[in-house]
Amino acid sequence: MGYGARRVARAASRGDAAGGRPLWRQRDFAFFWLAQTLSVLGDSFSLIALPLLVLRATGSVARMGLLTGVGGAAMVLAAVFAGVIVDRVDRRRLLIGCDLVRMVLYGLVPVVWLAGPRLWLLYVVLPLCEAVGMLFAVGYVTVVRGLVGTGRLTEANGRLNATAAAAGVLGPLGAGLVAAWAGPADAVAVDAASYAVSASCLLFVRLGERAADDRVPKSTSLGRDLRTGVAYLARHPVLRSLTGLLCLFSFLTFGVNDLVIYHLKHDLGHDDGTVGTVLAVGAVGTITGALLVAPLRRRLGFGPTWIGATALCGLAFAGLGRLGTVPAVAALSAVYLACVGMAGTCSMSLRQEITPEPLLGRVTSAYWTLQYSMAPVGAAVLTWAAGRYGTAPVAAAAGACCTLIALAALCTPVRGAGRT
Repeated sequence: MGYGARRVARAASRGDAAGGRPLWRQRDFAFFWLAQTLSVLGDSFSLIALPLLVLRATGSVARMGLLTGVGGAAMVLAAVFAGVIVDRVDRRRLLIGCDLVRMVLYGLVPVVWLAGPRLWLLYVVLPLCEAVGMLFAVGYVTVVRGLVGTGRLTEANGRLNATAAAAGVLGPLGAGLVAAWAGPADAVAVDAASYAVSASCLLFVRLGERAADDRVPKSTSLGRDLRTGVAYLARHPVLRSLTGLLCLFSFLTFGVNDLVIYHLKHDLGHDDGTVGTVLAVGAVGTITGALLVAPLRRRLGFGPTWIGATALCGLAFAGLGRLGTVPAVAALSAVYLACVGMAGTCSMSLRQEITPEPLLGRVTSAYWTLQYSMAPVGAAVLTWAAGRYGTAPVAAAAGACCTLIALAALCTPVRGAGRT
């Protein structure tokens, strides 16, 4: 073991040694935890406010899907380069900068909207914010292991996702109420403010010095750096299989939020406040899934947990468009989001555990680039189909395909992935 690798091992052991303390009592992780929760709180406001701005102005679910698709395309493009950037710069400054940029961009929307709807602005702001958000997300993933150690990654990710989901409960509920009372543009203003507070919290986070790994070849070539993450995924049988399966899953589900909003407003005739309430109740499912994932993974192993959660996602999605009451839609949304949270936390933790630290940004970037490469097209197709054929048959078909993806995973190395 070289000197760099020994430093990585010592850093991990220090994090694991602190494992006896509750995570909320570890100062740096606690501030990081708060910052991430606030960022998600803001995101959950925009999750409702931006589609509502489009729907109010155009009445078209296809235009909602187009906005989602454009934002997703920018996210995928940013993911190509995000890992290279994250692995080369100071990650704390990067996270703070991403929050500040999103604060400014989202802050433009309510200011410009004072003069009347300007849909073109959304098609500028959202792609830029999605690109910056991807950079933040890759940086966020690379930081967690250094804060808590390898042994508590699933627990830490579960806690982060649980409190983020709690913010997701308050966010949609608050966004729906603000949108109903003052308009969706004011809900976007709340999003901008949340990023300012998140950036302030990150100022108190101390990140240890990153260690080089002697096993990782040094490179100054951008092209080689971009290929490094893809090559690592291609060599690892479980990550290779997960990447392919999740690419298909993301294609089918990237537009599900637009579908739920359209179903509630167009098919069932409810207002913005109801939309916020349903998505808030759905986020309770994410909290439940995040709290259950660590014990389930310890008991069942990675493969059964991921496959079971993905199969249930498909079944829940298939039923969303067929439900005619608000409580039923909210309940099924909660089941769907709980399973998405469990599967996502499992795959993120596995990737963090097995990837060498100096490669983590590039591998995460490559993973997300490939996972979401077809997602923007999927969102546009899903919402177009819902507008043409109705939400019920489209949700049923997409949900059935998601369940088939879980069944296909039984024939891959994902099935036998370990119990840790």
